Amino acid sequence: MRRNLSTGQPAFYRCYAPTPTTLARLITVAGRRWTIEESFQGGKGLAGLDEHQVRRWTPWRRWTLLAMLAHALLAVITAAERDHQPADAGLIDLTCAEVRRLLTAALATLPAPVDALAQAADWSRWRRGHQHRARTCHYARYGVRLS
Repeated sequence: MRRNLSTGQPAFYRCYAPTPTTLARLITVAGRRWTIEESFQGGKGLAGLDEHQVRRWTPWRRWTLLAMLAHALLAVITAAERDHQPADAGLIDLTCAEVRRLLTAALATLPAPVDALAQAADWSRWRRGHQHRARTCHYARYGVRLS
């Protein structure tokens, strides 16, 4: 059992392990739940994990594997791009959703005319700037300072 620090509401976890396990290990595993939930939501929203139309186990497993690989690819590209070229001042960091939009725009215009790719990059930059301003205003309202 744990208690939410902000609301005071208790949360309960029922744990099972086939072999004796320490309490610290059980707490670590229970704490990973939120990370798993975020990854699952990202996979559903970005990679179409929830859009399968299969009836049997084997095709479902293949679809799930491909969706998970697509989500992993987006995460790796995003992390590599953030390391290679950090966001300018006034822009939010590149996100997996923005990388997906840029890849979709690039693939939709194959063979890619330079104008279409430049327009997609400009649109991405405008969106990220707008999101940065919105986030800054939102946090300023509640007295939180961003670094």
